[in-house]
Amino acid sequence: QVQLVESGGGLVQAGGSLRLSCAASGSSGSIKSMGWYRQAPGKQRELVAAITSGSSTNYADSVKGRFTISRDNAKNTVYLEMNSLKPEDTAVYYCKAVEVVDGLLKRYEYNYWGQGTQVTVSS
Repeated sequence: QVQLVESGGGLVQAGGSLRLSCAASGSSGSIKSMGWYRQAPGKQRELVAAITSGSSTNYADSVKGRFTISRDNAKNTVYLEMNSLKPEDTAVYYCKAVEVVDGLLKRYEYNYWGQGTQVTVSS
């Protein structure tokens, strides 16, 4: 069972920066990918950014050029550097990890979520 511990949320003024961290532990296999999702009140959870173990990245169009995702594979930790924050970035940010475990006959994938961290951007 993978545990995810998030940190780094908070309140910031528009144009400011925040850095989120998420550390994964307890994997019995390998962490294939990690990412950040967010959910604003009354809206669906959406992908913000994701990164694979090979460092391939994927970003939502709304954050491209402002957010940077990075990963320390040795520590199974993912970071989200958020710059030029806007009020519309206000949401609960969730870390997600995809674990791969090799069984006797097949490979299994499991999804794990963090508890979420609030990011509030004031205007």
